[in-house]
Amino acid sequence: MADSERMMQKLFDAVEECKDSILAAERYIWNNAETGFREWKSHEYMKEQFLRLGYEISEAGDIPGFYADVDTGRPGPKIGIFAELDALLIPDHPQKNPETGAVHACGHNCQCAAMVGVAAALKAEGALDGLSGSVRLFVVPAEELIEIGYRKELIEKGILHYFGGKQEFLYRGYVDGVDIAMQVHTGGKRFGMECGGNGCVSKQYTFIGKASHGANPAAGLNALYAATNAMNMVNAIREQFGEDSRLRFHPIITKGGEAVNVIPAEVVVESYMRGGNVASIKKANDKANRAFASAAAGMGCRLYISDKIGYCPRIENAALQEPFFEMARRFFSPEQIRENRPWSTGCTDMGDLSVLMPTIIAYTPCSSKAGHTKDFVVEDPVSACVTNAKMQLGWLVRLMENDAEYSKKAIAEAELPYKTKEEFFAAMEELSFEGEAVSYNEDGSICIKYKN
Repeated sequence: MADSERMMQKLFDAVEECKDSILAAERYIWNNAETGFREWKSHEYMKEQFLRLGYEISEAGDIPGFYADVDTGRPGPKIGIFAELDALLIPDHPQKNPETGAVHACGHNCQCAAMVGVAAALKAEGALDGLSGSVRLFVVPAEELIEIGYRKELIEKGILHYFGGKQEFLYRGYVDGVDIAMQVHTGGKRFGMECGGNGCVSKQYTFIGKASHGANPAAGLNALYAATNAMNMVNAIREQFGEDSRLRFHPIITKGGEAVNVIPAEVVVESYMRGGNVASIKKANDKANRAFASAAAGMGCRLYISDKIGYCPRIENAALQEPFFEMARRFFSPEQIRENRPWSTGCTDMGDLSVLMPTIIAYTPCSSKAGHTKDFVVEDPVSACVTNAKMQLGWLVRLMENDAEYSKKAIAEAELPYKTKEEFFAAMEELSFEGEAVSYNEDGSICIKYKN
C-alpha cells in the first residue's frame, strides 16, 4: 500500500472510531437549531468537542464561532475547512426547535458533525505524518442571509461589520494566512460540485407615509400602496435587467401595517438582488432602486433605502475538484455522483472567500427532500456526516502530500479578482447605499437618489 493510502486509511479508521460522537453531534445540533449570530448552544457544544480533543481554540467572543489550528511542522499552504452553525426559520417544519422556531433545513448540523470527525482524526497519533503545511478548522456562524433587521442592530452596536459569518471572520483577520478554503455541504441524492454561484446585495426599503383611520383614507398616505406599486414596477422592468439570466429579485414585506382599520404609515420590504457577477448585480440593483424611489415619489411617501453587501459571486476552483471526485468515487456508486452540476443561483459567503483564494464546495448525498423547505430531513446521516468527514480528510491528504505539490499548483494557477481583503471590501462597499431616496422641494420639484 502506498504511503498516501496508508495515511488515508489511518484517518478513515480514526473517523470510524468516533462515529458515535459524530452522529450524536448531528442530532444535538439538529435538536437545538439556532439562527445566525444566535448559535450559542451549538457554539458551546462544538467548543466542548474541540476542547475534549485537546485543541486550543480562538473564539470570536462577541459572536458565536471559533477556529483551531493543526500544523504538520513542515512548511506548506494553510488549508481552511469550514463548518456552519446556523439554521433557517421555517415555521411549518414539523421538527423546528420549539424554543427558537429554527430548523436545520439546509443541513448545517451535518457540517458540524463531520467537523467533529475531522477534528478527532487529525488528533490521532501519526495523523499528519508525511504531510506538509497546516489546517485551520473553522466553526462559523450565520451563512444563511436572514433576519437582516437583527443583524443591522448588531452593526449599529458595533458588534458586526458585515452580515455573513465568513465575511465577519475575514474582516476580523481570522482567515489571514489561509491559502485554500473548502467545505462539504449536504445536498440531494447525489454527490456533486457546481461551476460557481450567485452573489447578492441585501436590501431593505422603508416606506414612510401618514396614518389615518381606515374609514378616512384621504387623510392619510398609504405606505403599503407605495410598496406594492414599487414591486409591480420592478416586475415590469425585469426584462430590462439585461442578458444575465442569473439575476433574481424576490421581495417580501416584513412590516405591512399595524391594524386593518389604520392606513399603514410605515412599510418595510426586504429582498436580495442576486446575480452572477458584480457588474450585473450593480446595474440591476440601480434599476430596482430607481423603481422603488419612483413609486414612493408617485404616492408622495418618503423612502429610506438600506443596501448592504450580501455575498460575492462564487468562483469554483476547477483544479481542486478532481481530488474530491476521487474521494467520492471511493464511497459512492456512479449513480450517486453527478459530474456536472450547473451554476447555482443561490448565494453563500463562501463566495467572499473564493475571490481571494482557491475555494471549493462539494455537496454530499443527504436527503431526497428539497433544502430550505418544511420537508427537509437528514435521511442518511452516515453519508452526510461520517462519509463526509472521510472525504474531507482524504482530500487533505491529496493536497498536503508530496510537499503539498497539488496545493501549490492550484494556488499558483488561480485567477483571483482581488489581491487583498482590503481591496475586496472596498470593491464590495461600492454596492452599498444608505439614505433617503426621495426629497420634496418647496418649488414642487422632487429629487431622487438611489445610489452613491
